[in-house]
Amino acid sequence: MAAHASVQARGMRARAQRPSMLSWAVPVTLGVILGWYATSIVRGGGVLTGTQLALGLISGAVLAALCFVLGRMQNRLPRELRAAAYGALFGGSVGFLYSLSGKSVLAASVLGLLTGAGMLIAAFYVFYTHED
Repeated sequence: MAAHASVQARGMRARAQRPSMLSWAVPVTLGVILGWYATSIVRGGGVLTGTQLALGLISGAVLAALCFVLGRMQNRLPRELRAAAYGALFGGSVGFLYSLSGKSVLAASVLGLLTGAGMLIAAFYVFYTHED
């Protein structure tokens, strides 16, 4: 009668070993969006060349890989470091895209730092309020 009580419940550890569809779908989507946007900024309305396409593919693949790695290891990081990682990734992406528009390195760095700091604050707030 009590056989069901001996069955082990599947906890967080069992789920963490199998990556879900979102663990790769979200980074790939973000990488495609960043790569497409980087290509369209560099192209400037002209004809698409191979180097512009390579820039978009490489930058999108790098962002997708970084997002995937951050998503896989975020549960092992304390909330402060996790928020800083999200802020650095977001700020670096925005600064990179802004630098492609022909602005100075200083302007791109300042914009990247400001948006990264905003993401750090927002991510820290979310992680702090949703803590177990």
